[in-house]
Amino acid sequence: MKKSKRLTIAFAFSLILLTGIITCFICNFAVSGGLTWSLIPFISSCFTWLLLFPCIIFRKKEIFSGLISLSIFIAPYLYLLSNLTETKTVFSVGSVIALTSVVFLWIVYAVFRRFKTRKSIASGINFLLAVLLVFTINLILYKMTAESFFDIWDFLSVFILLILAIVFLNKK
Repeated sequence: MKKSKRLTIAFAFSLILLTGIITCFICNFAVSGGLTWSLIPFISSCFTWLLLFPCIIFRKKEIFSGLISLSIFIAPYLYLLSNLTETKTVFSVGSVIALTSVVFLWIVYAVFRRFKTRKSIASGINFLLAVLLVFTINLILYKMTAESFFDIWDFLSVFILLILAIVFLNKK
C-alpha cells in the first residue's frame, strides 16, 4: 500500500475515533453537566489509537509495531481504567492477565515467524499453546479471585482448540 494511502487511512481512523470521543463528551456533558463516564471511552479510544495507528503507518512491520504498542500501553491503560471505574481489581487482576496474554501473543508471533512458509503447522502449534494459555489464565484467576479453576466452558474451549490443533497439524 502506498504511503499516501496509509496516511489517508491513518487520518480517517484518527478522525473516526475523535468523532466518537467528542460525541461521548457532548452527551455526557449534556446529561450530567460534566465529564464522568465519557472518560472511559476517551481513554479506550486513545489506547486503541496508540495500538492501531502504528499498525496502519508502518508498512511491513504492522503486527510487530502493534505488539510493541500493546506491550507498552496495556498497563497504563488498565491503571487509568481502574482509577476511573474505582475498581482496583481492573488493574491488579487485569495487568497479570494482560502480561500473560501479551507474552502469549509474542510467542504466537515468533512461531509464525519461525514457520513462515508452513502456516498450517504454525497455526496448529499456536492452537496447542492456546490450550496452555487457557489453563494459565484459569490458574491465575483461581489464585487471585474466587473463580473456579475449570468449568464446562473452559472444557469446551480446550476441546475446540485441540480439534483445531489436530486439523491444522495434519493439514498438508
